[in-house]
Amino acid sequence: MATHRVHHHGQSLPPAKKRLRATQRLATIARILMAAENAFAERGFAGARTDQIAQAAQVNKALLYYYFKSKRRLYDAVLESLVDQQHAAQRLPQPGAKHLDTIVAFVNGYVDFVTAHPNYPRLMQREMMARGPQLQRIVRDYWSPSQRRLIRAIEEGIRDGEFRDVDPTHTGLSIVAMTVFYFAATPVLREMLGNDLLRPAAVEARRRAILDFIEHALLVSSARKR
Repeated sequence: MATHRVHHHGQSLPPAKKRLRATQRLATIARILMAAENAFAERGFAGARTDQIAQAAQVNKALLYYYFKSKRRLYDAVLESLVDQQHAAQRLPQPGAKHLDTIVAFVNGYVDFVTAHPNYPRLMQREMMARGPQLQRIVRDYWSPSQRRLIRAIEEGIRDGEFRDVDPTHTGLSIVAMTVFYFAATPVLREMLGNDLLRPAAVEARRRAILDFIEHALLVSSARKR
């Protein structure tokens, strides 16, 4: 009988209870990642404390380490989650679309993503300044392919007569710079301009300004909107 009872307790949980536990597990991990994202963005890797992250996530410290094993693994998971989401936000235009649509998709994808994840610029700035261990992989797997896609769209737009004859590499860099800088420099720009640059109306105004500038900088005169 004892053997039977042990076997009974070792049986798998009912499917409904399994799903509930899986949902709870994912929700716990999401809370930890969000709390860690805030802490690392605010205080950096060295300054962030796992006990404070656990408290903000409403879990005990042991559970945090159960899921992520170490502070470094938690930090890496935060960066990986963000760059995965940023990459997914880079919507590709439909086949047969104009080359300008590829550039518009880049701008809209980045603006939408960073508006939803305002910690992203600070985290990436910290990683670049520290030349952290994740930086090389992020550049190789995410940023370089995105930049090459922009440059290729510009080259093909020039070839097909849609764009002016510009330098594709420098134009691609300029598009990234005007899109990224606004969000990366928000704390300084807020002091300079005295406005909340992340309020929805301000973000939409910035989006329109970027796209208008790109249209006038790239499109041949006959292709511009009237």
